[in-house]
Amino acid sequence: MGISLSILLVAVGAVLTWAVSAEVSGVDLTAVGVILMIVGALGLVLSLVFWSSWGGFGAARDGGGQNTTIVERDRT
Repeated sequence: MGISLSILLVAVGAVLTWAVSAEVSGVDLTAVGVILMIVGALGLVLSLVFWSSWGGFGAARDGGGQNTTIVERDRT
């Protein structure tokens, strides 16, 4: 699940929780909205954590996210 899908789930959940006043038999729309917001928030946090571990944040500062070793020969 990506960041955009997570934000979409949070938005849809918020609309279902606070903006929809319709009643459907057998389904509590408020509970569905809360569940969607929780799943979206967890997805957003996990996406950000995995994105930063793959070099999403600060990759340019760290040399592109790659560990480089410089080897110099002693010419004697």
